[in-house]
Amino acid sequence: MSSTNTTALTRSPNRIVAVAFGAVYVLVGLLGFLATNNVGFVSAEGGLLLGIFEVNPLHNIAHLLIGAALLIAGLSNVSAAKGTNTTIGAVYLVLGIIGFFIENTAANILALNTADHFLHLLSAVVLLAVGLGADKTARRVTA
Repeated sequence: MSSTNTTALTRSPNRIVAVAFGAVYVLVGLLGFLATNNVGFVSAEGGLLLGIFEVNPLHNIAHLLIGAALLIAGLSNVSAAKGTNTTIGAVYLVLGIIGFFIENTAANILALNTADHFLHLLSAVVLLAVGLGADKTARRVTA
């Protein structure tokens, strides 16, 4: 195994970002359930988290799963963190863009609002910048 693949957590931007974002998304997922007491599982209108972000139970579960994936990858190795940051960053980029078009439609099964779209786009920029730009010598994991 390449030494860059096992780079210490504190020396790899991808591992640091994956763990930090993962912890935040897990926390947001858990806190989201406090805001969704009487909200339907896929309701297009959710409860407000932190007074600004709309969430429903499905949105909270998505945050928990994304947070867990980032945490696991960040705690594993550089290649896993790099791949996960890039993949989730790309998904957030698409979601951030599509969100503007589905906000007031039945397709909005995650109860997304404008604040969510901008947060998803910001997350995408950070995750993609780190995933694509840092740890260039990390070995790719192949199946």
